Amino acid sequence: MVPLPLALLLALGPATIALAEPLRFVDCGSIDGSIQEVNVSPCPTQPCLLHKGTSYSINVTFASKIESQGSKARVYGEMLHVDIPFPIPEPDGCKSGIQCPIQKGHSYSYLNKLPVKTEYPSIKLIVKWELVDDQDQMLFCWKIPVQITS
Repeated sequence: MVPLPLALLLALGPATIALAEPLRFVDCGSIDGSIQEVNVSPCPTQPCLLHKGTSYSINVTFASKIESQGSKARVYGEMLHVDIPFPIPEPDGCKSGIQCPIQKGHSYSYLNKLPVKTEYPSIKLIVKWELVDDQDQMLFCWKIPVQITS
């Protein structure tokens, strides 16, 4: 007999996995790393519908091509080919699931949150997410289309 909490977890597992389908993304200049997978949850279809007042989970699996003591995330909303900085709660990659120092040839799971503030306009745009190393080179850079909605 399966214990009840485990049975619930097993029952909920497929639904949870369905919310975190790997996204189609555009690599926008990953130099010092290679992206293996990008997940935004919940985002079952693209463009991702981002509801104001909600926070979204970001999970990027990537392999590093270099060694680096640390990393820093930069997020932008790209509109009409202009990058507008988008604040995130934790820009330090070493506090976002990555064990630092980063080692060459190792894979990492970068985890963060994307909060969508209620004061943001309802608009279609491109989210551009960068993670840079100590030399300000791209460990990864990816873009996905989103639509901010009420």
